Amino acid sequence: MAVKKGVSEEDFEKLLEQYDYKFKKGDLVKGTVCGFDSQGVLVDIGAKTTALIPNYEAVDKGENVEDKFEKGQQGEFLIIKEEDEDGKFLLSKKKVDFAYAWKDLEKAKEADETILGTVINTVKGGVLVEVAGVRGFIPSSQLRAKETDLEAGSKIEVKILTLDVQQNNFILSNKKVYDDTVQEAKNNLFSQIEVGQIVKGEVVRITDFGAFVDIGGVDGLLPLSQLSWRWIDHPTDILHVGDKIDVEVILVDHAKQRISLSLKKLEPDPWIEAEKNIKEGDEIEGTITRLKYFGAFVEVFPGVEALLPHDEVIEYQNENKNILQVGDKIKTHIIKFNPADRRIALSIHTQNIENDSVKPEE
Repeated sequence: MAVKKGVSEEDFEKLLEQYDYKFKKGDLVKGTVCGFDSQGVLVDIGAKTTALIPNYEAVDKGENVEDKFEKGQQGEFLIIKEEDEDGKFLLSKKKVDFAYAWKDLEKAKEADETILGTVINTVKGGVLVEVAGVRGFIPSSQLRAKETDLEAGSKIEVKILTLDVQQNNFILSNKKVYDDTVQEAKNNLFSQIEVGQIVKGEVVRITDFGAFVDIGGVDGLLPLSQLSWRWIDHPTDILHVGDKIDVEVILVDHAKQRISLSLKKLEPDPWIEAEKNIKEGDEIEGTITRLKYFGAFVEVFPGVEALLPHDEVIEYQNENKNILQVGDKIKTHIIKFNPADRRIALSIHTQNIENDSVKPEE
């Protein structure tokens, strides 16, 4: 063996030992970034020559390696190709990051944590997302209804349903995040709420029989009969989705986790005021609010309805030669007033009528 002049054989052997490495494909090695070339990032891993991280194993398409790496930066790299005839190894940084990301995802799944993903694009049957550099899939069935129109680049909270590195199977759920959050909110709310409390809410859904109001993560039912003391044909007469309102809790069912609410209980009871202003025998003008087969309901005081029996309606129409309609004004006489039972009977005549009045429908 030729030995360079000035260097002893012993010193030369020590120098060779510095490069007596046994790196092989699949090894995880430590190294220091020492430069860049057109092919990628140059890394000193203690081999005879600097190793190379090809651009495609260093950064994603469109990214610049010098924005992600800097000289002197230390890190761990995976050998993806053993040294060539020039003694150069090929490395990957992306595969190392992927491996660590996968371990973090396994921990997140085990802890049932909520994590943040970035939407890549929507595909048939669901949405592709990226979480910590790993691509996953959210099936349409696991998307909350309001999250179905997602744009590329938007953020979305998810939980992990399935994670299998061998099968490269990464399935996520956005709906589970919402369901778990709602259940937690329900548990907290039901541990504190009581009948008689006044709470703030937002109208989230309207039906023919009432409105659903979000009162802090729980949707309470505001029945049609509890909207107003006045007759309401449909909730949309006074409410719209998105309205912020105060409501009173009138029923709490812990077993079924249901809450009933009232809007009209926050207003003064009109029957109390009516009792101060109305008495039997009074002639009074009112507005027809409903027409039924048994008679007409007439609002004789704001929020207070009275009944004009069917035979009186017919007689009135015959005498005045017109058909009564909802919204018409009509003059009648109060012939029976029972504020305790909330009943008022009317007649178009002044004489007293002995028939029992009919309680207005709620």
